[in-house]
Order: sequence, then C-alpha cells, then structure tokens
Amino acid sequence: MANLHFHYGTMGSSKSAELIITAYNFKRNGTSVAMVKPRCDNRFGDTKITSRIGISMDAISLKNLDEYRPAPGTSILLVDEVQFFAPSDIDHMVDIADNHGVIVMTYGLMVDSNEKIFPAARRLIEVGAKLHRMESNCQIPGCLCLATHHLRFDATGHVIRDGDQFAMGDTNYKSVCRRHFYEIYHGRSH
Repeated sequence: MANLHFHYGTMGSSKSAELIITAYNFKRNGTSVAMVKPRCDNRFGDTKITSRIGISMDAISLKNLDEYRPAPGTSILLVDEVQFFAPSDIDHMVDIADNHGVIVMTYGLMVDSNEKIFPAARRLIEVGAKLHRMESNCQIPGCLCLATHHLRFDATGHVIRDGDQFAMGDTNYKSVCRRHFYEIYHGRSH
C-alpha cells in the first residue's frame, strides 16, 4: 500500500464521510488511528470531523503540523480538509509517512472556486501522493455530469470571482461540471 494518499473531490463528494468510515473500519480491526483537521475548520466544532450526512468522530485540531507527531504505535494518520494546511505541513506529512512508518491519508479539495489549485494540493501532487478522485454529480438541476468545479456566490446570488482562497462554509457554494462552470462563471460556453 502507498504510504501517502490524497483523496480529493468537490464539495459534496463525501470526503469527510469516507474518512470517518475509513477510521471506523481500521479501529474496528484494532488498528491505531490518529485523526487531524485544520484549526480553521470549526464549522462543526473544534474537535470533531463531521460529515454533512450526520456522522462524526473526534479529531485533533491543529494550526499547523510543525510540532505534530502521531502517538507511538499509530499506524494510520487521517487528515481532513487538507487544502487548509500549508505546503510545509505536507512536507511534515511526508516525513511522518516515510520516516515513521505511518500511512497518511489526506482528504480535501484540489481547486478553489476560481479554478486555482490549493497550495497544499499542489504540494501533495509534487511529493507523489497517490491520488484518489472522489466523484459526485453537478448540482445544476437535471445535469448528471461529473462535478469538477465550485462556484461561490455572494448573498445576492452573484458569482464571486476573486478574494480569499480559504472561505469557510458551504452554503454559498455549488459543485458543478466544467460546462456549467464556464457558462455561469464566465458567462459563456467553452
């Protein structure tokens, strides 16, 4: 098994649910699992990884991984919302995987709502993480295409095309296919 993984997909592709199910299955078999999330992700509480389908598990909330090491005997490190960590944190994950014998499985977004790759996602690719695409369908009614992009909207329903790459929450986002992204974001077909 590869020792560094990046499970990525759009919002609504069950990334956190899959992480929780993975943790449950490993723990059920007696495997020691550590769970980490970025401190900025406090939508459902500081010490919980929560899926929108209503399942959750306890996790360690960290600003960064500068001083973090899993407890002795840990076999699996599961990291949620990895896109909110820094590239240097990814390098710490590489060290944990390569030099401490821990399988590191990360979950998060690849790109933001402006089609820009998150720095942490870029670093995961650069260091050779095994990529696992988690699929979901476009949220435009009637469209069954693969969701590949995010649209972010302001309170009046207008598309936001600039600003902070790290906006928390999901009520003002929609996961869409490439065609609908270009039609709505750019106002044209491509």
